[in-house]
Amino acid sequence: MALKTGLEGKPWYVGLGAGLGIGLLLFGAGYWRLLDPMREDYDRAVTQLASLQNKIQEGRAAKNELQKFREEVRQLELELDKLLRILPARRNTPDLMRRIRSLAEQGDFTLRAFTPGVLTDKEFYSEWPIKVDLDGSYHNLALFFDRISRFSRIINVENLEIKALPQVKNPKGPAEANPHTINAKFTAKTFVYKEPEPEDTTAKDKKGKGKAPAVARPTAPPGSPGSEDGPTTRSRPGGPD
Repeated sequence: MALKTGLEGKPWYVGLGAGLGIGLLLFGAGYWRLLDPMREDYDRAVTQLASLQNKIQEGRAAKNELQKFREEVRQLELELDKLLRILPARRNTPDLMRRIRSLAEQGDFTLRAFTPGVLTDKEFYSEWPIKVDLDGSYHNLALFFDRISRFSRIINVENLEIKALPQVKNPKGPAEANPHTINAKFTAKTFVYKEPEPEDTTAKDKKGKGKAPAVARPTAPPGSPGSEDGPTTRSRPGGPD
């Protein structure tokens, strides 16, 4: 028995149109079943690719920022090193005394006393007075103060007292006379930076909460650049020996 399509006796183009219509229906069904999910996968892949490219760009920008940040940290460390030479975090008495003695020997002084005093605490630094007593001449004393002013560490000269030494005639002649004509007493005041105390985390852990302490910025001591009090005048006596 032959399959009847209902197109018997109809013109050929009717059969062609029917075939094309059936083909289009089959293609639409196949596209909806197979090709449309593939298109959605493709769109998702394009979106993911764009997201990855954005992350790559962000990573490159972060890398550049990291290099810039490291350079800034290096510059800050150099600046901190300079500041610590001006305002050290420890007294370092032996080194300071050695340098004072060296200056006294260079200036032909007799160093009678070098007495470190007690630290006086300020808000972010401590004052450290050192009493100095020496014999010399006006000219050498001026050179002594000038050399002290060239120290990287801040040293202010305060409470300067100068008195003439009695001249005793030497029977051996002027060449054997005492070259020291004055006695000078003064206070060499330097400064020590107070490092912030470490935060007690034990109490915070017990409470389960706490605020981070504010970072304290050290203020410049009197006599240093940037101090509101202005520089302390370093006494430089002068006059004939």
